[in-house]
Amino acid sequence: MTVQNKVQNQVPHAAITAVQQGERMTRGTGFEATSFIHRQLDGLMDPLIMVDHFTMTEPTFAPHAHAGLSAVSVLFEDSTGSFRNRDSLGNDIELAPGDLYWLKAARGAVHDEAPTPGSRTHALQIFVNLPAARKLDAPSARHVAATEMPVIEGPGHRVRVMTGSSNGVTGATPPALPLTILDIALKTGGSFTHRADPGTATWLHLIRGEVEVDLDGTRHRLCSDSALANNGAEEIRLRSGEGGQAVLLSGSPIREPFVQKGPFAMRDADQLAAVIAAQEAGELGNID
Repeated sequence: MTVQNKVQNQVPHAAITAVQQGERMTRGTGFEATSFIHRQLDGLMDPLIMVDHFTMTEPTFAPHAHAGLSAVSVLFEDSTGSFRNRDSLGNDIELAPGDLYWLKAARGAVHDEAPTPGSRTHALQIFVNLPAARKLDAPSARHVAATEMPVIEGPGHRVRVMTGSSNGVTGATPPALPLTILDIALKTGGSFTHRADPGTATWLHLIRGEVEVDLDGTRHRLCSDSALANNGAEEIRLRSGEGGQAVLLSGSPIREPFVQKGPFAMRDADQLAAVIAAQEAGELGNID
């Protein structure tokens, strides 16, 4: 089904926040996920289109094309074995627990990911939108190994800076739009504060446990597999009485309409039809 995104208007400081519980889904015997998609939150996920929190123990999806967006895989450290990533750019990488892979599909790329035999992958799959002016860029990708990610450690918290920056610590630069991705682990009674740039949109996804979120003085409580979307908050403080884990994504909203169909997110219906035709003609590449 094709979905037309709504454009969120400019809003006063910290004026818009929404909390959403994800939708459960399974595929076969080796894949289960909790899924969030932009239409659930009336544009507040921008620049995100979709977030799936999943575990996968066997190959589930055939090689498939993406276009008009970036597909980002965030692996958690409790994954076991490896997650084989292949794409039409020529990459063939066995991702390790804690790694990140960012595929900027842009005008089109083919992608395939699956756990190697005996492996269990625990991860997020994130679709990040591209502005209309960059949807037909050449595709590119970046692998960020867990060993390359700086870590912020303090009393009660351990935070992996996967991309972007927080508290003066800078991680990898994405091949597309700037986006901060933090993997935040809180111990019992732990807390952590992130300061976002003015006008930034924040997505906070609770992976496990329970966390209280303070957004410029307004409090929200999240339980496992719920997510909070906010436009405008600058001080984001997390506290956990019993411990928990959350992923924070922060970037500038694009605020442009787009048309989505599955793994494609294009400027309008004509551009969407063109990329579907290119896929059917085998013009988006292949994986040997």
